[in-house]
Amino acid sequence: MVKILYFASLREKLGTSGESLELPAGVADVGGLLAALAARGGEWESLAAVRNLKSAVNQEMARSHTPVKDGDEVAFFPPVTGG
Repeated sequence: MVKILYFASLREKLGTSGESLELPAGVADVGGLLAALAARGGEWESLAAVRNLKSAVNQEMARSHTPVKDGDEVAFFPPVTGG
């Protein structure tokens, strides 16, 4: 299970600040997780289309190839966030 956090405009667009999710089969990195979320369709597709989307794994900045495993916290946020 991974904990996923959404910040700023992503939180508003998706209607949630976060969720816990069983890591989908075959997903081993941030890019794979993002693709799995986008596959939900609707507003979730737009998550993968956010220009310059930032991510962090366990509060460390991450890239699409950064590994993700059970127990991790993954955060997604637009490049500029405000309070």
